[in-house]
Amino acid sequence: MAGWRATDIPDLRGRRAIVTGANSGIGYHTALELARHGAEVVLACRSAERGGQALERVLGEIPGAEVSLGSLDLSDLGSVRDFAGEHAGDGLDILVNNAGVMALPRQTTADGFEMQFGTNHLGHFALTGLLMPALLARSGARVVTLTSMLAWSGRIRFDDLQRERGYQRWAAYSQAKLANLVFAKELDRRVTAITSVAAHPGYASTNLQQRSARMEGSRLREGFFGLGNLLFSQSAAKGALPTLYGATAPDVHGGECYGPRGLGQQAGLPKRVRTVGRAADPELGARLWEVSEKLTGVTYEVATD
Repeated sequence: MAGWRATDIPDLRGRRAIVTGANSGIGYHTALELARHGAEVVLACRSAERGGQALERVLGEIPGAEVSLGSLDLSDLGSVRDFAGEHAGDGLDILVNNAGVMALPRQTTADGFEMQFGTNHLGHFALTGLLMPALLARSGARVVTLTSMLAWSGRIRFDDLQRERGYQRWAAYSQAKLANLVFAKELDRRVTAITSVAAHPGYASTNLQQRSARMEGSRLREGFFGLGNLLFSQSAAKGALPTLYGATAPDVHGGECYGPRGLGQQAGLPKRVRTVGRAADPELGARLWEVSEKLTGVTYEVATD
C-alpha cells in the first residue's frame, strides 16, 4: 500500500461503476480515474447541468471514455428508485456512495427526513439496497461509502434522528457521516458476497465547506474556509485516492476504512485507518440497519449471516 497513487489502479476494462455526486470534487476525480483506467462509469448527479459539464470534462480529458450521465437526487426516494430501476438490470462492479450535503440549515427531504441524514445516509442506504441484485451479479463487487473525520465526534440519536429538537447543523452532519461509517461496516457483515468499505478524504479542497458557510450567510466563515482550503488542504484529486484505493486495490479488506496517511489523517497517500470504536459495534449497526429499512421501505434481498 505504501506510496499508492492513481497510476496504480489496475486495468478496469469490462467493469462497470456508479459514482454518486460525480459532478465535482471527490466524486468527479473518482469517476475520472475509474474511466481513465477503462471502467464504464455512470455519473449519478442531481443537477443535469452540472452533471453534463462534468461529463464533457471527462470526455475532454479521456476521449472515447465509456461514461454516461444518470439523474439521481438522493434527497428524494422516488428519484432513488427511478435511478436504480434504470441501472439495476446490468451487473455492477463498483458503487461509490460519495454524494452528500454538509452543515445545512435545517431542511427536510422530499420524504420528510432531516436533509443531511436523509441525503447522506438514507438515500445511499436505499440506493445500495435497490442496486444489490446488480452488485451480486458480479464476482468481487465493491461498495465504497464516504464518511468524514467528523464522524469521530458523531452521535446517532435514535430518539431524535430527524433532529427536531435543538437542531445544530454540524452535529447533524456528524451524525450522518457516522451513519455512513456504521452502514459500511454493517453491510460488510451482512452481505459477504461483496466487499463493503468506508473511505474519507481527510481535509480536501472542495466546495462543500464554503457552500455551507454561504448558506449560513457568514462571509467571515466562508473566507475562513477559503483560506483553510488554500493553505492547509490537499487537492480534491488527492482526496479521492482513499476512495479509489477502496474501490480498486487488490489488498482491500471488507469492513475497513481508508483515509490519508498523514498527521491526523488530514492529508497524504491512502492507507487503512483507525476509526471511532463505536462504529464497529454490531448492535449499533443492527439498530441503524433496522431503522433505515423502516424509514426507506427498502429491504435487502440477501441472506444474512
